[in-house]
Amino acid sequence: MPDPDAWLGGRLPLLDAISLSPAQKTLWDRMDATMGRWAGKTGFDSKTFDNCFIGPFNPMLRSPDIALTFVQLQMDESKHTSLSDRVRQVVILSVGSVWKAHYELSAHAAAACHAGFSDTCVEALVAGHITPEFAADEAIAQRLALVLTAGHAVDDELFTEALRHFGETGLVDFAVLAGCYHLVCGLLNLFAVPAPRPA
Repeated sequence: MPDPDAWLGGRLPLLDAISLSPAQKTLWDRMDATMGRWAGKTGFDSKTFDNCFIGPFNPMLRSPDIALTFVQLQMDESKHTSLSDRVRQVVILSVGSVWKAHYELSAHAAAACHAGFSDTCVEALVAGHITPEFAADEAIAQRLALVLTAGHAVDDELFTEALRHFGETGLVDFAVLAGCYHLVCGLLNLFAVPAPRPA
């Protein structure tokens, strides 16, 4: 009988935990203990009903040694960043809105709601629109993420404004976070990974 969730792999078949190499199993366990647990608390799906990873996690299993270092970077970024959780979600969704990465937008729309954004704000972020509901630092974070992602350069005026809000450390943290999600969106779009259908 065909797997009804197979389409969630996009251009790649979904891998199950039974058929993994030792390196893939190490990565699987690490993702399960970190990103999978966080996804469950936040309210989006990282696995199918029968326990196959979806989203960027399925492609990552194809290169477990590199992916394991990326998982560690993402854990370290979230632990040590100077950016608030709300600003982080603004950056992540802004990057995703430029890439139009469906799984990333779906997952982090849930994360943004979890961080306290209204449905209206989340819809604006997903569409790449600015809303007056954003706090000043959130609006600047969105503008900076959109400009950097779409245009690959930041003018002096926006840089100075962002520096005033986030400082030098915050801007480095911003660039690392945005870079992480460029990688995530690249994996999602390269392998045409869809968002799960709403329950």
